[in-house]
Amino acid sequence: MTSHARSQRVAVIGGGIGGLTAAYDLAQAGHRVTLFEQQAAPGGKIHQEQVLGQGIDSGPTVMTMRWVFDDLLAPSGRQLEDLVDLQPLDVLARHHWPDGSRLDLYTDLEKSRQAILAFAGQSEAAAFGHFMQQAQAVYHRLEPIYMRGERPSFLGLTRSLGPAGLAMLTRLGPLQSLAQHLERRFRDPRLQQLFARYATYCGGSPWQAPATLLLIAYVELRGVWAMSGGMQALAQAMAKAVEELGGKIQYRMQVQQILEYKQRACGLLAGPPGETAERYDFDAVVFNGDIGLLKTSSLLPPDRRQIPSHQCTPSSLSAMTWSGVFRAEGFGLQYHNVFFQDHYMDEFTAIFRHRRMPERPTVYVCAQDRLAGRAGQSTDDQMQEKIFMLINAPACEASRSAFPPEEIEQCQERVLSRLAQSGLKLSMQAPMTIKTPSDFGQRFPGSKGALYGRAPHGWLSVFHRASSRGPMPGLYLAGGTVHPGAGVPMAALSGRLAAACLMEDLASTRSSRRVVISGGMSMA
Repeated sequence: MTSHARSQRVAVIGGGIGGLTAAYDLAQAGHRVTLFEQQAAPGGKIHQEQVLGQGIDSGPTVMTMRWVFDDLLAPSGRQLEDLVDLQPLDVLARHHWPDGSRLDLYTDLEKSRQAILAFAGQSEAAAFGHFMQQAQAVYHRLEPIYMRGERPSFLGLTRSLGPAGLAMLTRLGPLQSLAQHLERRFRDPRLQQLFARYATYCGGSPWQAPATLLLIAYVELRGVWAMSGGMQALAQAMAKAVEELGGKIQYRMQVQQILEYKQRACGLLAGPPGETAERYDFDAVVFNGDIGLLKTSSLLPPDRRQIPSHQCTPSSLSAMTWSGVFRAEGFGLQYHNVFFQDHYMDEFTAIFRHRRMPERPTVYVCAQDRLAGRAGQSTDDQMQEKIFMLINAPACEASRSAFPPEEIEQCQERVLSRLAQSGLKLSMQAPMTIKTPSDFGQRFPGSKGALYGRAPHGWLSVFHRASSRGPMPGLYLAGGTVHPGAGVPMAALSGRLAAACLMEDLASTRSSRRVVISGGMSMA
């Protein structure tokens, strides 16, 4: 990051990962940073539910692309292991289908190839090898010019890819959806279904999301980590690191308005919920929240709320989740488990076209006590363990404020029925905590319950997210709803990009600014 001699007062709104990385970079550069967080703890979508006194990760459950945090910490001579106790996963996930078939994928490419060979035969194992080569090629083309740099224009991305990169994308089929590409690549519908699920990592439908999302397969191959204490440990460690650099964090502080003076962000009105807000003066503001809130609330002056609709819509997936402590038997759980249904397309037709809960949802189960030394052990010992379950759901319509109890119960019955079909029996040890899209909409204002910002639908969707610079000078944007996208590492990159843009603007009055974070290419 660029260093600057003149220290500035910077406010960061929101203590999610994007806000924390922005605050860290700014404080590291010597700026006077104050972070305002409306909850009692940092993390944003990283959060835990308490059941029987145990914290259960009920948002992101693992981390990929750890280089994002290693790069962040490198100027201080630290690595991510210095902040948290990382637990690498050998098994990416255990997948189960209604016909009783089961497949584990690994962070070891050869082990995954051998597993697919035994599962679906030689031709599909060979297809998997070609698929992973393509995923690697796409990742290495897009990481430096898309993930690390400011949001590119279509022409800017084309120039940066060059002839070789454009040829690679042409072979991929840039106008194809991920599902269409997988139908060409694999003959086994179960493998098509398994890899199509990558679209949901970004909140999209495999039949509408671009084929470039296959790069997620390579991201996972490079490593997946859980951590002792859950993902909340990462948020807490980052908050502590910000404070060690001199940054201040104020919890239970609700920002009511971003102030403007001489056509520039100049401060905030903020205070504890329900109390009179106070004025805080700053030289710049980083907003780490849902981009929809800037469009629909009174946070900005009226003439600054003209956020283009395509930056907010169409809404991505939401979820219905269950967090609890159970005794499990009858199915050997891994840390990550996915229970598929037949007719996968029906799930996304229900969610995105009909805006209703799917009748036969895919069920994700995270057995959070099954880390190193325990993963894959039999559940017949009746151990008590923390379990998080999730099914995809549509974001909330404006007219819908809550899910009726009977609908929640019906969804829960569908989940438990699918698990029972696999042989898994869960005995609840205490009442579960259940969250619906309307709950997420309340927790994340402006989101309508969508957990990933706008849906990644269509090949132009990468150009539709908001960039790091906000709708007024001195206001910068971070978080999973802006460039480069959703998920823990991408949100972290968004915070770094926001901080880089802020410091570049403070240091220079050039009309053409070129901003990039370490290891990437600058984008005009």
